[in-house]
Amino acid sequence: MENKTIYLAGGCFWGVQAFFDYQKGIIKTTVGYAQGDIDNPTYEEVCTGKTNHTETLKIEFNEKEISLKEILDLYFSIINPFLLNQQGNDRGTQYRTGIYSINEFDFTFVKKYLENFQKQTTQKVVVENEILKNFFDAEEYHQKYLDKNPNGYCHIDLSDYKK
Repeated sequence: MENKTIYLAGGCFWGVQAFFDYQKGIIKTTVGYAQGDIDNPTYEEVCTGKTNHTETLKIEFNEKEISLKEILDLYFSIINPFLLNQQGNDRGTQYRTGIYSINEFDFTFVKKYLENFQKQTTQKVVVENEILKNFFDAEEYHQKYLDKNPNGYCHIDLSDYKK
């Protein structure tokens, strides 16, 4: 199996998508809403905090070019894993951090990764680790948002990655 999928929530999905689009081995990224309580939510509904969705990036990758561990290492380089429901200036449950797997193997791998990460710090890591419950593509204007709006807000410093 060469191509795999993982879902990462790391605050505003615009920057997370732009960051991973610059990485080798990434086949496709899609922003959307995951782990919520209603089907096909709108951005406006998610922003109310009442749907329980989190802004999430679906990452399809070639594991011969980039491993799940490398993806998690990259992910942890752009998030603050100790902040609950917040990344950068973004606050709310839709900005919580999480890793959502589509199979038990990846879920267990992530669990061990998080346990090892937690051992290296006294601060509590608040990154969710769950099997993916649901994922709904975000509206088209959110897809590749920072490509369409180069001066758009981003909590991640992308200056080293811009082409």
